[in-house]
Order: sequence, then structure tokens, then C-alpha cells
Amino acid sequence: MGRRDEAAEVRRLLSAGRLLTLTGPGGVGKTRLAGHVAQQVARVFPDGVWLVPLAALQDEAFVPHAVIDALGVRSERVRPPLEMLVEYLRERRLLIVLDNCEHLLRSCALLAAAVLSATEGVRILATSRHRLGPVGERLFEVPPLSAPAPHEFSQGTLAAERFPALRLFADRAAAVVPGFTLGDSNQQAVARLCRRLDGLPLAIELAAVRVRALGVEQLVERLDDRYQLLTGGSPASAPRHRTLRSAVDWSHELCTPQEQLVWAWLSVFVGGFDLTAAEAVCGGEGLDEADVLDAVAGLVDKSVLVREEYGGQVRYRLLVSLRDYGLEKLADLGEVTATRRRHRDHFARLAGEYERNWFGPDQAEITERLRLDRDNVRAALDFCLTTPGEAQHGLRMASSLWFHWVAGGIWGQGRHFMDGALRAGARPDVALTRAMWAGALMSLVHTRSAAVLAGTETPRSAADRELSVPSPPPVPAGTLGPGRARTTTASFIVLTRVELACTLVSRGRPEEAVPLCVEAIALCEAHGEQWVRGWALRTLALAYWSAGDYELAAEHARACLRLPYTTQQAQSLARTLDLLAAAEALALAGAAERAGVLRGAVDRIWRDIGGNPVEPLRPGRLRIAERHARRVLGDAAYERAHRRGGGLSMDEAVAYALGEARDPSVIGPAVSPPGEVLLTRRETQVAALIAQGCTNKQIADRLVIAQRTAEGHVERILVKLGFANRSQVAAWFSTRRPEEE
Repeated sequence: MGRRDEAAEVRRLLSAGRLLTLTGPGGVGKTRLAGHVAQQVARVFPDGVWLVPLAALQDEAFVPHAVIDALGVRSERVRPPLEMLVEYLRERRLLIVLDNCEHLLRSCALLAAAVLSATEGVRILATSRHRLGPVGERLFEVPPLSAPAPHEFSQGTLAAERFPALRLFADRAAAVVPGFTLGDSNQQAVARLCRRLDGLPLAIELAAVRVRALGVEQLVERLDDRYQLLTGGSPASAPRHRTLRSAVDWSHELCTPQEQLVWAWLSVFVGGFDLTAAEAVCGGEGLDEADVLDAVAGLVDKSVLVREEYGGQVRYRLLVSLRDYGLEKLADLGEVTATRRRHRDHFARLAGEYERNWFGPDQAEITERLRLDRDNVRAALDFCLTTPGEAQHGLRMASSLWFHWVAGGIWGQGRHFMDGALRAGARPDVALTRAMWAGALMSLVHTRSAAVLAGTETPRSAADRELSVPSPPPVPAGTLGPGRARTTTASFIVLTRVELACTLVSRGRPEEAVPLCVEAIALCEAHGEQWVRGWALRTLALAYWSAGDYELAAEHARACLRLPYTTQQAQSLARTLDLLAAAEALALAGAAERAGVLRGAVDRIWRDIGGNPVEPLRPGRLRIAERHARRVLGDAAYERAHRRGGGLSMDEAVAYALGEARDPSVIGPAVSPPGEVLLTRRETQVAALIAQGCTNKQIADRLVIAQRTAEGHVERILVKLGFANRSQVAAWFSTRRPEEE
């Protein structure tokens, strides 16, 4: 890194104040220094260090959303994002790194002031070419990398070991010319070059690429000539922003005309992009796909484009300073609006394609691609909302991404763009109706499921018998393309079944909900779909739970946990574990401790992502299952179990829930005959029926007792034996001698 002293000073300033801004010209290394310091101080912040890249944003109103997104906060509720962020941060100790704030100064300043005034454990490290301005802000101007003056060389001493500018040049040169080394023969020339570049890391990196075509001495001579020309004969008088500009100008002039044009067009991308996206934006203007590929490859070779790999797929991005330069060239060409429209069209097409394929086996891939392209999706929507005549396109695009906003728990972001489009003059249409319908439907499912588990569901009434399946929003023929209407309609039909089933359960009619869920699950399985299938499985489990068949409820909750989509989405996982905890607390009587552990894991997940939006429905009231588990274990033991669950990661919680955890302290006691255990005569009879595989209802029928009484016997047996589940009781019972019975 070569920034030891600077990093130490930044750490000191950060410990002395709660808002520190690293300032300096573009290309000086602000982002790199901030990232380096963030890694060094991470252990000081128990709730983590979070990087929020802002270079891709254009809409100042979206800054709080960007922070929420980076922190992983999820909520289906539509609330002011800054209010939601402050609430989430209020009791946390963490560091937020706001990177590249200079074009969003007002929003960043307001956000910093609001967060710091409402919290005690949050600190903010910002990078910006200009100060933010809030009271209490501390500044650190990031200096250029140091390079030695001629008198600082001594024979046989390698200057690169002491001067980070030389070390950076040597590293980058070796990357393009294998075997390049810095020694007595060339280090003075490299030092002169680094001084001429004012020690700016980006300028040094761009110059180092030229070593492939020029020797170091030639490189310095040409750079000297160029700077004499650019600065009117006084190289020393050039400010650093002019230095970087000159270095970028030089790189631009060394590009072919085709590469220069593609550089300008690619500047409309924010964040990363793949080759297909580049072809969509750059093709059709006298360039075919092969031409675009050649230009992209050339820009990678010249270090204009950064090449990255994600999951085996190659993506590219422009550094902020090079993107800004490209946008200037694009403006000179008079093609900003036309190019941004091609950019918008590409991502609008993708949004439509993703909606068409969402109800199918590609959900995980679509989710990941949208994660990678989120900055470009936002930029495309911003273009629509800020460009006259484009609002309707923005509304259609935002609405077609309803599944992204709803399934990802970021409905507030979707509403931000849809509402913005309406304010910009868009007219409500069928696409908006579908999106709003889906958002409202999921909100109803969340609320009613929570009401059932909390014991606050609406009693059965005569009016309930008038319930019928609500019609999904219309999908006009011809508006979605071949096949798309069918899959989109299927998606909404299944969501409708799930919502109706959940409503039936909440109205005390769970037996009528079961066939609806079974039908929905079958349709999802036929299409290879997982997200709605997870909802259908959870609602089916909820129906069995409401009907008192807790074992079947637990079985279907575990089936939901085996869906990869469920375990990859924190909200979905929390809801599923919550239902399983409720089922085990009442069904696998003796599994009260497991219920406490699972509930602890659920609360931890909700805390990490910003809280359960529908809990508690009644403040201060314990839920049915938790109340039951506490009564069995006692408050102290329940709290211990709850704390254990709160210490589990998401993966560990899933393994524990499915009985796959390897740690005995997590999974519970192994099956082994305990010491002398005194069961009552009735408990012995119940244990024998458990060994025969009887359910609680079957035990009640055999012994002619109430099911709740049978459940109580099973609970006491498990507690006395110290077991976690019924199979352990069955294994123990089979080892008993006949005289013990």
C-alpha cells in the first residue's frame, strides 16, 4: 500500500471524531486509502464496516437507499428511507464508508448529520474531492505518493523499497511486461516520471502501461515534451488536476479512433457491465460485435477498462476519473442522450426478459444478475425520470421489475422509481397495476401469517364463507411477447392461491387452505420455480399448524428450508425458521429448547436486516409458541437457548433446523440410555406409543385423552429424558428391559 503514515493519521482522526472526510483530487488514492483503513479498524466495530459506493448515483434522493442497500437492510414497508436507516442504526456500533461523495454533497451531508445526531456508536468515513460540511466534520487531505529527488539516491540502494510511487510503477509495469524490474539503471528515470505525474496513483498506473511499447527513458522524454507543451514551459506550475487530465489525455490519444469512440459510449455505464451490454450500447453505429470486442480488448490492454470476473463471467468497468473523461468526450460528440437511451433500452429489455423467466428455474441466476447490474438499472431509471418524454418508459421498466422489489425485500426502492415516474408525468398503466397488486398481496400474506402465529387471527364469521379467489391483474395479449403472458399469469395465479390460503387460515378455516397450497406447490414444481413455492410451503405449514397438526407443519417448514432460494434470502429464511420454531415448540413436545434456539436465530436474522416489519402485532404480547416453550423450560433456560440461537450464522441455523449440525452443543444430546429415569405409568404408555410411531393425535385416540393432554405427556417425557426429539425417545424405549415396563 505504501500509505503507513497516512493510514495511521486517518485512524487517529477517526478515533477522535465521528465524521472524517478524505479529500484530494481525482486519482490521488482516496478510495484505496479509505478501504485500507477500514480493514485495519474492522475489529473495533462489532456490527461491521460497510462500504457504500456512490459514484454510480445521480439522484440525490437515492443516497439513503444506497446506504440501506449496502447494509443489507430489508423491509417491504414503504417508509422514508432516511427514517428507516436511522432506526436501524440507532443501537449499532459500525463504520460506514461513503465513497465518492463529491457530486452528492447535499444528500451526503444531510444523511451524515441525521445519522450521527441520532446514534452514538456509528462513525462515517467519507471520500470526496470537497468537504461535506456538517458540524464536527474532520478533514484529511490525501497526499500524492512520494517519489525521491535526485539527491536522495545512493548507489546500490533500491529506492522502490522506500518510495511508494516507484513501487506502484514497478508493480504495474511488471504486470504488462513480465520480468520488468526496478534497479540502478532505471530507477532515476522512473522517479523523474513519478515526480512529473505529481505522485498521482492513477496517472502513474496509466503511464506504466506504456512501458510495453516504450522504454522508461523514452517514456520520460515523451512525457517531458508533452508537459512542456501543456503547461506553457513551466511543468512545476501544473496543478494536480491538470496533471491527471494530461495523463488521461495522453492515454486517450494513444487509443485508436474506434477505441476512443467506444470509450465515450461506455461512459454511460455505471458500475460494471458485460460484453453483451457493451455491444448493445456501442453496436449499430458503424461497429459490429467483432469491432466492439476488439475495442473493449484494446481498452483493457491500455488499462482504461478494468477487467473483473464474477462467478466465471467476465465484466468490465471504468474508473471514476476515466468515466468522467469519457462523458466529456461523449458530450463533445453530442451523443449523451442517444447513448443513454440505448443504455436504457438494453436494461429495459433485460427487465422484461427477467420478468418473463422469473416464474421458472432461473430465479437464482436472475437475482444474481440484477445484483450485479443494480447500478445500471438505477441509472436507466434515473434517465427516464429526468429526461423529458421518457417517464412512461421508466414506469414500465420499474413496474416490470416488481418481482425484484418484492422478492428482494426492497419494495421501497421500487416505489421510489414508480412514484417518481408518475410525478414526472407517466400515466398509470397495466404494468403498474400488476406491480402494486403484487406488493399489496405480499404485504397481506406477511401480516396474516404473523397474526396466526401470534394468536390474533380474526374469528370465523358468516361473512368468511363468501371468500373467493381474487382475480390476478390483467395481462393484455400482445403486450408481453410470445410466452411471456403465460408465465406472468401463472406467477400471479399462484400468488393469488397463496394469499387466499393465508386468508382462510387467518379466518379459522385451515382445512380449506390445504388444497389451495398443494395446487400452488404442484404448479411451482412443474415450472421449476422456488420463490412462490417457498411461500406456498410456508402457508401449507401454517395451515397445519393452525389445525393443530404440528408435526406436519414442521415437515413442510423443513421442506421449505431445503429450497436454495429460501436459504439465500434472509427474510424468507427468517419466516421459515420462525414457523418451524412455532411448530416444534408445540409438536415435538420436549423440543422446547430447540424452539428457543430457532427463535433466537430468527431474532438475530431480523435484527441484522432491520427488523420484522409485522412484529409484534400487539406490543408486549408473547406469541403462542414462545409462551408455551417458556412455560416448559422456564424463563432462564429459554433465554439460554435463545442466546445460543442468536449466536448462529444463517448457515448454522439452517443446519441446526434440519438436524445437520455437526457440533453436539448445537444439535442437542445424542441418543443414549440415561441413568435412572422415573416415568409415570401414563408417561410409559405414551413412550411406548411414540416408539410405535404414533402422532400426538393418535396417542390421544388410543388412550382416550385430549390431544393437548397427550402433548403435555410427550413434553414431560422429553424433558425428563433430556432428549430433543421423538426418534430419540423411540430409540431409548427399544433398549429397555421388559421388567422396566
